[in-house]
Amino acid sequence: MEALVSAAGSVIGPDRAVWQNRRVFLTGHTGFKGGWLSLWLAQLGARVRGYAQDPYTTPNLLEAAKIPSVIEDVRGDILDRAKLEAAMTEFQPEIVIHMAAQPLVRLSYVDPLGTYATNVLGTGHVLEAVRKTPSVRAVVSVTTDKCYENKEWHWGYRENDPLGGYDPYSSSKACAELVTAAYRQSFFNVAKFAEHRCGIASARAGNVIGGGDWSDDRLIPDLVKGFLRGEAVRIRRPNSIRPWQHVLEPLWGYIRIAEELYKGNASAASAWNFGPADDDAWPVGRIAEKMVQVWGDGAKWILDADPGAHEAGYLKLDASKARAELGWHPSLHIGTTLEWLVNWYRAQDRGEDMQAYTLNQITAYEDLLKAS
Repeated sequence: MEALVSAAGSVIGPDRAVWQNRRVFLTGHTGFKGGWLSLWLAQLGARVRGYAQDPYTTPNLLEAAKIPSVIEDVRGDILDRAKLEAAMTEFQPEIVIHMAAQPLVRLSYVDPLGTYATNVLGTGHVLEAVRKTPSVRAVVSVTTDKCYENKEWHWGYRENDPLGGYDPYSSSKACAELVTAAYRQSFFNVAKFAEHRCGIASARAGNVIGGGDWSDDRLIPDLVKGFLRGEAVRIRRPNSIRPWQHVLEPLWGYIRIAEELYKGNASAASAWNFGPADDDAWPVGRIAEKMVQVWGDGAKWILDADPGAHEAGYLKLDASKARAELGWHPSLHIGTTLEWLVNWYRAQDRGEDMQAYTLNQITAYEDLLKAS
């Protein structure tokens, strides 16, 4: 069964026939994005085995949304090659989505070697495990918008722009892209797709936000934690512009890539950008002001006099390729995104069932896809 397509050519929802009882091996399920994807895949009927280290924040989405109740929860480090390979080959997945990473720019300055080890060598371990697992038909390796050589220009980066990275985190993700491309070309070449029947793609998303993120040194979690404590939140670099998007937007992109690869579309085995519309690339200060407005209750922020280590000042992605070839497009305006995430944290603070609440937001997002 083909996924439904609108008259405008946009795919209007996941193809449940692809995901029903499909074995999916997901690294990084204990993280923010991985937690949301775990719930979505389980809701689609997939059999998900998550492989990751313990959550690195308390609280965390894994526990708040009771994610181990709907997937198989395996704890392990992607740097433990033997354990990773055993977990994958025993499960015999048909789809692999690699999201495990050291995801923070500022932490990469503190631990650069650990960042390179996890993001580069860890990616190699995952792809080597795939090589030893003949059941795999589709691989999506997730990196970041920061993998590009940032020239601070005012137009979005395209998939064929040069990779780079000023800081250890950004350059480690550029390296992960190179590792992914090398494995695709060397062992899963598109020209020989009929022989190996496995496609490898990489996915680059913007600044992803949403309920359930409690990471340190990230704008939205810092604002939420400060607002809940009734404190003025210190904000650095208020003029920096980022491609903000709700977590479900790029996850929908990852789902689309996996569907096309699983169906045997070899052209999907490439790099993909998933970013918001141009008018959703807001400066940090505008995001903070909108959050203050939506949160209410006397919430406020103040300028942090110490901007900290170098971070990109202007960063946008061009997602034209995903729009044209995958039928993917952003569906949530940044204003609505901020309302959704504030409502999520408010519900969590009230003690609501956050697995049900998160699934309800996923369903609401699917409804938006159908209506677009």
